[in-house]
Amino acid sequence: MLVGALADAGADTKVITSALGSLATGAKIEFDRVQRRGVSAIKFRVTAAEPAKHRHLSGILALIHASALPAGAKAKAERIFRRLGEAEASVHGVDIEKVHFHEVGAVDSICDIVGVSLALDLLGVSEIYCSPVNVGSGTVKTEHGVLPVPAPATARLLQNKPIYSRGPALELTTPTGAAVVSALAADFGAMPAMRVQSIGYGAGDHDFSEHANVVRVMVGQASGAPEATTVTIIEANIDDASPQLIAYAMELMLDAGALDAIVIPVQMKKGRPGVLVQVIADTDKREELAAILFRETTTLGIRFYAAERRIQPREWLDVHTPHGIVRVKAGTHGFAPEYEDARKIAEISGVPLKQILAEAAYSYLKQTKK
Repeated sequence: MLVGALADAGADTKVITSALGSLATGAKIEFDRVQRRGVSAIKFRVTAAEPAKHRHLSGILALIHASALPAGAKAKAERIFRRLGEAEASVHGVDIEKVHFHEVGAVDSICDIVGVSLALDLLGVSEIYCSPVNVGSGTVKTEHGVLPVPAPATARLLQNKPIYSRGPALELTTPTGAAVVSALAADFGAMPAMRVQSIGYGAGDHDFSEHANVVRVMVGQASGAPEATTVTIIEANIDDASPQLIAYAMELMLDAGALDAIVIPVQMKKGRPGVLVQVIADTDKREELAAILFRETTTLGIRFYAAERRIQPREWLDVHTPHGIVRVKAGTHGFAPEYEDARKIAEISGVPLKQILAEAAYSYLKQTKK
């Protein structure tokens, strides 16, 4: 699906076909235009001339390095296979050089990984960003028997990456696909600020009734717009905890890495006054912060949802006031003296906090106008 999407976005299919032929696997390569729930997409097909067989990492890398691929594509393909080998070795508890690449050792999977690596090289892609990954659900048949989705290698490859499950009970992300995004993606989450130049859709084998079975790629140039990232909102309604417990929990979550935390007074069922605790966090902090909220408050339920966070570029500057140095956080359209710095100076000097903040703001404006 990734190869088809990159081809649809402009990667030369003739060059890809010729380069994959140089792997000397005897595979037949085809690119077909198909429909998936009304979406036009490219289906990348590999028909192997030989039956699937086991290969070791060294054998696969030898095929790649003996091919006519550009150096950049060879390097990407090797990185992907090494990442996949590390995951398989971890799952099976063996040395990476002793790993038998089962399904991934098949010719079609080799062509998939090499095809992606070459297509990215042809398009001149220097950075890759990936949305959260739909891994699917249910079970999958492997040479090790029936296993739950995501398969063990897929789960290992996507560890600490944002994943979800939606749609039919099938494997929607294979170890091959997981290895590609795990090895090559600079980050996972919201789309980076960019000017889109081409869009491509790659088709899967099935045509689902629930959604179009396609992968989409968008290729473009960084636009320099403010950064956008995906964050997790953690929230709970609480009407039976003392204010001291709530305040303590908020402090712990901020100390543990929450980006922000607020408490909103609300009126709950039966007219009871309560609070809505809302925490903004990086996705990888979700479970840690939820555990604190459960442990330190009386709530029995927590809600999670994703939100986009747009951030202005910012920098820290030290400014001198008559009473000490205060750090100032400055963005494109504004600035703010650091509260903790100003508070400490106010406590030591006895000068009102509002005066320290005003002096820091004046010093910043005077310093930046030079």
